[in-house]
Amino acid sequence: MFADSAKIYLISGKGGNGHVSFRRELYVPAGGPDGGDGGNGGDVIFVVDEGMTTLYEYKHKYKFAAQPGAEGSKKRQHGKDGEDLILKVPQGTLIKEASSGKVIADMSDPDMKFTVLKGGRGGKGNQHYATPTMQAPQYAQPGQPAKELEVILELKVIADVGLVGYPNVGKSTLLSRVTNAKPKIANYHFTTLIPNLGVVDLGEGKGFVMADIPGLIEGASEGTGLGHEFLRHIERTRVIIHVVDAASTEGRDPVEDIYKINEELAAFNEDLAKKPQIIAANKIDVIYPGDASEDDNLTRLKKEFEPQGYKIIPISAVAGKGVKELLYAAFDKLQEIGKDPVVYEQEYFPEQFNDNPEEPFTVEKIEDGLYSIEGPRIERMLGYTNLESEKGFMFFQNFMKDNGILQQLEDLGIKDGDTVKIYGHQFDYYK
Repeated sequence: MFADSAKIYLISGKGGNGHVSFRRELYVPAGGPDGGDGGNGGDVIFVVDEGMTTLYEYKHKYKFAAQPGAEGSKKRQHGKDGEDLILKVPQGTLIKEASSGKVIADMSDPDMKFTVLKGGRGGKGNQHYATPTMQAPQYAQPGQPAKELEVILELKVIADVGLVGYPNVGKSTLLSRVTNAKPKIANYHFTTLIPNLGVVDLGEGKGFVMADIPGLIEGASEGTGLGHEFLRHIERTRVIIHVVDAASTEGRDPVEDIYKINEELAAFNEDLAKKPQIIAANKIDVIYPGDASEDDNLTRLKKEFEPQGYKIIPISAVAGKGVKELLYAAFDKLQEIGKDPVVYEQEYFPEQFNDNPEEPFTVEKIEDGLYSIEGPRIERMLGYTNLESEKGFMFFQNFMKDNGILQQLEDLGIKDGDTVKIYGHQFDYYK
């Protein structure tokens, strides 16, 4: 089964907790702290697998999690790092943040490797907290929590030239004749259900990649049929070959067909309709010579679209007539517009979102004697800190002081004995 989009939930590995322990050796009656550090959690990493052509394996599984880091142990032993989660995707896959639709990564490079989520850092063992006044610390740092993110995967095939047109106009036949691709060809209105890629070799080092985009229908841009799934594959192409049935073998008007398909392209993405187009007037082999007139389809196509700047090339995909001219016209157009591939820039930065020291927080007075502190960084720090230990509590209090939170409370008029609420926790304030 072909699948070109999927929504999945990613979880990096939690950092392992630091360990609390003390040396217990013969003839060492008061051994110092020797608790080891926790291991780092695994990262979530995407890599391009050139052997993959579909996102099928992501359609039936939603959650993907990296391995957590192990807790540290005695004798200063470091906990084992969690294994990274390696997720393979086809070349051309876009990774987007699910709620905003912003691009995280464009996996368009065949050797691309991209870390979407970093694992949590392992916590420090109690060996790090010994001081002249606290020689037996009972505190170890918890590991950083896992990071989580819901993403949408979208496969946009990478091709220089895209074939578009109504079903059954001969796109698959054309692709099979001029490339090494072997698409299924049949007289069905649903014909191609997957984009087929092939390499056009013109000799002397000249060539390009061509994609047969599944047959479009009216209403595709609104999601009719499989419209959205197919339209996204045209977005990377640099030149469009618009194939029409010039013989009207099914009774459709090729001039109207071109306008309707272009309307669908523009409705989905205005840039698509602006891409250079060459019109391939196919099936001329079934047009009888006696049919040529002022009103024949080939003449009508040229009168209608050549003044608009379109090049009209009559072809027979079955017989091969006019095909060479069409391919060279596409190659020349590619040379004219340049070779830069369509690559989507990163718009969303998960690491910045998950750990940003500049994130705002609010400190407010609810009523006399009651104050509130809120903010995502405050909430994360609470989860990161062991408030049950004296050292952990001091660590959190220093965090509050260093970030100017205690000063803001004083500016609001807090007094000794007043209550401060922080995400389900309540503290009595004393200066």
